[in-house]
Amino acid sequence: MVPEPPPTLRLDVDAAALAHNWRALDRLSGAAAAGAAVKADCYGLGAARCVPVLRDAGARDFFVAHWSEVPTVAAHIPPGNISVLHGALSAAEAQYAISAGVKPVINSLYQARLWLEAGGGACDLMVDSGMNRLGIRPEEAGDPLIASLRVDVLMSHLSSADEDAPSNARQLETLRALLPQVRHRRASLANSAGLMLGPAYHLDLTRPGLALYGGLPRAELAGAIRPVARVQAAIIQRRVVRAGETIGYNRTFTAQTDLPVGIVSLGYADGFLRSWGKSGYLLKDDCRLPLVGRVSMDMVAVDLTRAPGLAEGDFLQVPFDLPPAAEATGLSQYELLTTLGRRFAR
Repeated sequence: MVPEPPPTLRLDVDAAALAHNWRALDRLSGAAAAGAAVKADCYGLGAARCVPVLRDAGARDFFVAHWSEVPTVAAHIPPGNISVLHGALSAAEAQYAISAGVKPVINSLYQARLWLEAGGGACDLMVDSGMNRLGIRPEEAGDPLIASLRVDVLMSHLSSADEDAPSNARQLETLRALLPQVRHRRASLANSAGLMLGPAYHLDLTRPGLALYGGLPRAELAGAIRPVARVQAAIIQRRVVRAGETIGYNRTFTAQTDLPVGIVSLGYADGFLRSWGKSGYLLKDDCRLPLVGRVSMDMVAVDLTRAPGLAEGDFLQVPFDLPPAAEATGLSQYELLTTLGRRFAR
């Protein structure tokens, strides 16, 4: 059988940078241990690739959102080190957690009852300290169901850690007030941004996510965090667009002179949305090649005037330094990572 051709899209994960970032965040966690949020397929970079790197760097606590994410992560670390943030929503999910040996994060009295009725065991407990997302309300902490749980990590989540907002201190105070009320082994509050709010927020365990993968939720992290992802796409056709002709959907670009253009294998399903357009560009080494016309489903066009030697099959680099890419596109750094599609050779 003829081998499958190599993809025209590449996503290179810099394992050394990923390990460096975890170690840097662990150091910044002070006396607390740093875990690793590996949900959303390690923020789009591939759990099968990233989890072993994080494990070997020293991470011991791993957080996913969905039960479907468990098998990939559990292939590389002990199941008891995995927490599922959405918790057990049914008896079947609770039984799966017990059989797999992973911890559900209990988010409500309903989930607490399900877990105990299934036989229980070690779990984590989320407290809603003011974000109004997941978690029990503080006044529910004294419920007998909560007292019956065997809580490993008592946690909450900061809503505005990337800002110097008064709510950060209020959330910390809310969680601290519950520490004597709920039996637990460890406490956790800070995400990547929360690490930079100071030692008071570190507690026993921090839960970095975005910064592991090269994101900078706060400017103070700039010197400590390295880019992890390198995204490339191939030119699949080189053509000359004549003066007066237009390019792409809705003919938004008109060539003023004869223009050498590269059609690049990159589009919506690869996380390259129309918001990359207008002032966007791709790179050949340090040479910027402006986008021309709209991103059109699976393709984008670039002006090759400054790179006359490029041809079909040559790869261009997407400028994937996350903070400036977020500013240029209007997408969050989280969106830039997690919308990377499945068509990349990783």
